[in-house]
Amino acid sequence: MEDIVDTFLVRVQGLEPPSKRSAKRFIKKMKDVFTKVKVQHGIAQEIKDIKERVKEIAERRDRYKVDDITPAKTVGVDPRIASQYTEAADLVGIDEAREELITMLTKGDDTSMQLQRIVSVVGFGGLGKTTLVKAVYDKLKGQFDCMAFVPVGRNPDLKKVFKDILIALHMHFNLEILDERQLIDKLREFLESKRYFIVMDDVWDTESWVTIKLGLVKNNIASRIIITTRIDEVAKEASEVYKLQPLSEGNSRKLFFARVSGGENKLSDHQPDEESDKILRKCGGIPLAVITMASLLVGKPREEWSKVNNSIGFGNRGNQQVENTMKIISFSYYDLTSELRTCLLYLSVFPEDHFIEKTPLIWMWIAEGFVHEEQGTSSFEIGEGYFNDLVNRSMIQLEEKTDQWNHEMVCGCRVHDMVLDLIRSISFEENFTRLVLDGNKAGASSSSSRPGQGKVRRLALQSDGTMRTHTEDTKQVRSFISHGCDIGSKGRALLWSFKFVRVLTIHTSGQRIEHQHLEPISNLLHLRCLQLSGRIVELPVKEIATLKYLQTLDVDTTTDGVSEQAAIMGLLTQLRCLRIRQPIGIIPNGIGKMTSLEELEIKIDYFHVEQEAWRGFTNELGGLRELRVLRITIPRLREDALVHMVPALRNLHKLEHLLLSSWSAKYENTTETWKEAEGGSLLLPRRLRQLFVRMIFLPRFPSFFLNASRLPILSHLSVHVHHLEAQADLRVLGELPELHYLDLLVDSTVELVPSDDDACLFRKLRRCNLYWYGGVRLMSRYEDSGGVSTRTEQLYGSMLLGSGRNKDVAPTLLPSLQKLRLHMNLRDFKDSNGSVSLEYFTSLHNVRVDIHCDDASAAEVEQVEAELRRAVGVHPNRPTLKVVRSNEYKMI
Repeated sequence: MEDIVDTFLVRVQGLEPPSKRSAKRFIKKMKDVFTKVKVQHGIAQEIKDIKERVKEIAERRDRYKVDDITPAKTVGVDPRIASQYTEAADLVGIDEAREELITMLTKGDDTSMQLQRIVSVVGFGGLGKTTLVKAVYDKLKGQFDCMAFVPVGRNPDLKKVFKDILIALHMHFNLEILDERQLIDKLREFLESKRYFIVMDDVWDTESWVTIKLGLVKNNIASRIIITTRIDEVAKEASEVYKLQPLSEGNSRKLFFARVSGGENKLSDHQPDEESDKILRKCGGIPLAVITMASLLVGKPREEWSKVNNSIGFGNRGNQQVENTMKIISFSYYDLTSELRTCLLYLSVFPEDHFIEKTPLIWMWIAEGFVHEEQGTSSFEIGEGYFNDLVNRSMIQLEEKTDQWNHEMVCGCRVHDMVLDLIRSISFEENFTRLVLDGNKAGASSSSSRPGQGKVRRLALQSDGTMRTHTEDTKQVRSFISHGCDIGSKGRALLWSFKFVRVLTIHTSGQRIEHQHLEPISNLLHLRCLQLSGRIVELPVKEIATLKYLQTLDVDTTTDGVSEQAAIMGLLTQLRCLRIRQPIGIIPNGIGKMTSLEELEIKIDYFHVEQEAWRGFTNELGGLRELRVLRITIPRLREDALVHMVPALRNLHKLEHLLLSSWSAKYENTTETWKEAEGGSLLLPRRLRQLFVRMIFLPRFPSFFLNASRLPILSHLSVHVHHLEAQADLRVLGELPELHYLDLLVDSTVELVPSDDDACLFRKLRRCNLYWYGGVRLMSRYEDSGGVSTRTEQLYGSMLLGSGRNKDVAPTLLPSLQKLRLHMNLRDFKDSNGSVSLEYFTSLHNVRVDIHCDDASAAEVEQVEAELRRAVGVHPNRPTLKVVRSNEYKMI
C-alpha cells in the first residue's frame, strides 16, 4: 500500500508546473491529464491485489494472538538513560567467577608463569561471558605492557580483526595497504618483546581462531590471552577451559529486583513470592534473560506479572536453555508497541557487533515512514524517544564513543547476539528484511514458499567481496543497506531495478566505487535517505541533485567530488539532514535556501578562509531556524570569525547540539571583536544539550554565556581557554545541573582553593577529560593542633581535588565521576611535591593519564608512573589505570 501512495505522490502530485505560454501550457495540461488517468488506473488495480495480502495479515495476527498483549506506554524523550551506565546490576554474582578466572591466569610456578597462557570461557549466548571477561580484563590490564579487547563474531573478516587488534595496541600507520599476511607479521613484530594481555571476544569457529593465533607470538614473558565462545570445539583449542555457570537463585533474584527497581538494589522492598519465583525459574539463571524480563515488568503492578509470565509465544529452538531464553526475549518484543517493534526489526539489517550510530539510524526510520511528527514534537524527537525506549527495555545496548576526529562524543548502540538472532528470525518470517551474507541468504527456511516471500522489501548485503547477482524481485525494495560489498556492475544493475527505494546506504571496506556504478541514483525518485561512505572515485553530484524528495544526505567519502557538493546545496530544498564528514575545498553557497535543515555538518579544507566568504556563509546560516544540530570545522579561523557567528547563533532558537572546531586557531589576546561578543549578544539557546568548542583557544573562560540559568539541560561540554579564573570559572561549570561530560583544556597554571561548598558542584559529572598544560596547584586547608594551615599540591588537572577540614578525612567531590582522563606535563611535576590524590572521587572506575615526556629523564617518567599506580592502588574502588607516554623522543 505504501508503494501505491508513494507512486501517487510522485507521479501525480509531484508533476512539474505547466509553462506560462498558452500553447505549451495546454499541451502540458493534456499530457498531465493522461498521465494521471494512467497512474490512477494502475493504482486501482494494485489496490485490488492488496486484498488477498490483507487477509493473510489478519490470519497472522490471529495466529500470534497480538490482541492478547497489552502494549506498554512509550516513554518521553531521553528517559532514564543515565541508568544504563549503572554497573552494579551488570556485575551481580560475578565476583566468584572473576576470581576463579584470575586464578587460572595467574597461578603456577615461575617456569609456567613465563609461558604464554590461553584460557577460554565457554557458555551459551546471554550467559555473561563478555561481562565476566571484561571485569577480569579491567582488573588485570594494568599489569601488562599492552592490551587489547577485540570482538570477533560470526563470519569474521579476519583482516579487519587484525586491524582492530593493532589499533587497540595504538599502532599508528596506514593499515589499509597491508594484506592479511602483512598484518600478522606487523602484529608479531610489535608483540615480540612485550608482555601482552589480549581478549578475543565471541569466537565461533576453530579455523578463524587458528589464524588469529598466528599473530599472537609466543614470547615467553608471561603474556595472557582469553577467548570467549559458545562452541566447545573452539574452547578446547585453549590451554585451559572455564565453563561459565548460570547465576545462582539468590544472585538471579538480586539482579532481577535491582532492575525492576530502576537500577537501585532494593531487594528488601521486594520479598520473594510465587510469581517472581516462576519468572526466575524460567530465566534459568541467564543474566540477559533476567535483565530482559525485569525490564518488561518495570512500572507494572504485581497483579500483571502473572499475565506476562503466561504469555509465551515463541517456538522451540532445539536446545532447552536457548529455547527458554529466546522465549523470554520474545516476551519483551511482543510487549513493544507496533512502532517500536518495527524500529527494532529494522536493526536486523546491520552486521553483528556493529556500532549503530543513533542519529543516522533515526533518519533511516523517518525515511522509511516508521516515525511521524506529532503536535508540538518533531519526527526526530519522536524517533529519539523510540531509541531511548529500546535502550531502557534492554533490547539494545547504549554506547558512547569519540568520533573519528576526536571532536565529540557519539551516541549509538549495539544489538546483543541473542536479540539479533531473534529479530533476524522474525524479520525473515514476516518478510520484513532479506539478509544476504557473503552471497548466501540468512534465515532461509520452509517459510520461503509463503506467498509474497519473493518480493524483497528491505535488502541488506554483508560481505567482504564482490556483490553477487540476486534473482529475487527487488522492484519493491524500500531500503537497501550494503556493508563491505564491492559495488560493481552487478551492484549497478541492482540499483537500476529499484523503483520504490527510500533508504540507500552503502558502506565500503576499502573497495573503489566508480562514478558509473552510482548513476542509477538519478532514477530513485522516492529516495529520502542517502548515506555513502568509503572510497568513491567521483561523487554523483548531478544525479543527487535530481532527488527532490531527499531528506537526508550523509557523505563520508574520500573523493574529489565532495567539493562539488557545494554547488547543489541550493537545489536540495527538502533536506532535513546534511552531513559532509570529509573536508571539502570551498565554503558552500546556497545554504540559506535549505530552510528545512535540522542537522548540518560541514568541514572546510582551506587553510585560510576568506572573510567575505565566511561572512556570507554565516549570514545564510542565521536563516535556518529549524536547525537542531550544527557542526562546523575549519582549519584556521580569523580572530573575528566567532563574532560573525553571533547573529546566526542568536537566531537558532532550536539548537540542541553545537560543535565549532578549528585545527590551528588560537586566540592569544583579548581583542576588540571578542569584547563585542562579550557585550551580551552571544546567548546560546536554552535547549542546548551539547556544546563542543574544539581547538579554538578563547582568551578566557566564556562565563558570560555558560551558566546554569541559561543552559539548564547542557550535558556535554568541551571548551579550550588560554586563561582560567579558577574559583569563579569552575563554579560556573560546577553549577550546570545536568553536566555529565566535560572536556576542558587550559593553557596556563591554575591555583585552586576549594571550599566546603565545592561538594555541591558537578553532581552528575560522569566523564572528565582535563588538559592542563600549565599544571594545577591546589591550596588545601586542614586543621591540626596549631590551627588552620594550608599546603600546596600538584594535581595535574584534578580540579576540586581538595582535602577537608581534617586532613585525615577526605570530602566527597564529583560523586558521580566514573572516568577521568588527565594530561600531565612532567616539567610541572618536577616542580611539585610529586604526589597525586584520587581518593576523593568515590565513584571513580577508570583513569587514563597522558604523560608529556618533554625534557624529562626515563627515571622521572618512571617515578610519575609509580606514583600514579600508588594513587590508584589506595583508591577504594581500585580503578583501572592506563598510562600513555607522548613525546618520548624529546626525553633527555
